[in-house]
Amino acid sequence: MHFARFFVLLRMTIEQNSLFNSMKLIGLASDHAGYELKEYVKQWLDAKGWEYKDFGTHSADSCDYADYAHPLAEAVESGECYPGIAICGSGEGISMTLNKHQGIRAGLCWIPEIAHLIRQHNDANVLVMPGRFIDTATAAAIMEEFFTTPFEGGRHQARIDKIPVR
Repeated sequence: MHFARFFVLLRMTIEQNSLFNSMKLIGLASDHAGYELKEYVKQWLDAKGWEYKDFGTHSADSCDYADYAHPLAEAVESGECYPGIAICGSGEGISMTLNKHQGIRAGLCWIPEIAHLIRQHNDANVLVMPGRFIDTATAAAIMEEFFTTPFEGGRHQARIDKIPVR
């Protein structure tokens, strides 16, 4: 009985200090190689009752990730959306594009442990996943970790403050 109460209290503490408090409209973007996984992400978010804005693409037809990454980045930077989720084949191209924006801290995650660290140490505001290399179960575990991990702050804040080019 004590363990059950502990886990309820632990979950409440996590939710109070994680993205749950600052979440707005979640921004989504993908290219054709990430389209199928993005459709799963939308189902996952729907099941949680979380709202999102899909910046595209809206089909599996060949397209360029930058056409969707830039509008997502601008929406996160402006405060219209927070956080974002982006997907392309390897995750690399869309991540590089997102990180060209000064207010974006996009992290590429292949496993849940990396999602934990990009939130805990880097205060990532965009989760990037490789659509061609992970399955939906892995994506679900990554998203769960991303959304429930709080930013640790402290020494990590000073490092984050040095990221933007001034």
